[in-house]
Amino acid sequence: MTIDQPVVEMPAPQVRERRTDGLPGIPIALVLLIVLLGSAAPIIYGAQNAPGAGPVTLIVLGVVVALAALLGLCGLTAVAPGEARVVQLLGRYTGTIRADGLRWVNPITNRQKVSTRVRNHETELAKVNDADGNPIQIAAVVVWQVSDTAKAAFEVDDFVEFVAIQSETAVRHIANSYPYDAPEDQLSLRDNADEITGRLSAEIAARVTAAGVEVIESRITRLSYAPEIAQVMLQRQQANAVVAARTRIVEGAVGMVELALSRLAEHDVVELDEERKATMVSNLLVVLCGDRGTQPIVNAGSLY
Repeated sequence: MTIDQPVVEMPAPQVRERRTDGLPGIPIALVLLIVLLGSAAPIIYGAQNAPGAGPVTLIVLGVVVALAALLGLCGLTAVAPGEARVVQLLGRYTGTIRADGLRWVNPITNRQKVSTRVRNHETELAKVNDADGNPIQIAAVVVWQVSDTAKAAFEVDDFVEFVAIQSETAVRHIANSYPYDAPEDQLSLRDNADEITGRLSAEIAARVTAAGVEVIESRITRLSYAPEIAQVMLQRQQANAVVAARTRIVEGAVGMVELALSRLAEHDVVELDEERKATMVSNLLVVLCGDRGTQPIVNAGSLY
């Protein structure tokens, strides 16, 4: 019997995402460009009328305005669909920009790009032991997406590598928890794929929640016995299949014999004593359970 082990819970995250879409970028960009072009006027006027305190002041003023406009232009941030920008001000997390298009934020902030697109990760083909100790080969594909950019950026060093390692760990744990093949009343990796993959998705989701990742789906893509025992296990599966088929045939044949005897007795077709019933049962079982077609022999005389 397989005992379900508790799902691993990762430490509670300390940072959570909050939105800060900033200001519309296009109007601010137009204003800053106008200011930048306008700052050229006092510089040119001061250069033409130099030397003197007034012209020098105009030049300094024009340079300061131009530098301020250039600094303001550094706050423009283009956000593509399927991307987000994690904004930090002097090392402090201030919010995440998710609105696509041209946005404007404080120009001295650091804006880290985080992809929020749906991604696939296929684990390496791992060789592990199942719950019965048999070596098997297993691989899975995990479909995931970043749901909390703050956790992805600050809770782990590299959330992509984190998802890859935790996915492979969960696949190995699931493979160790269930047998490759089991009777019908027990869960097995081969016969209960939907339920096993559901539990795999739940375990991966619990492991990667600290990185702000949402698991959309996971599926076992490859599952087989290890090469060194594959032939032996194949023979065992074939033997089990033959036994199951024979059992089904015998059950059906016994039912058909019971039906034939009851119908003969019900309709008074022929009266059979115990010896004739035994002979009839034997002949019917040979015909119904035999591997090859039987050749009927017509008995024109008596059984005795």
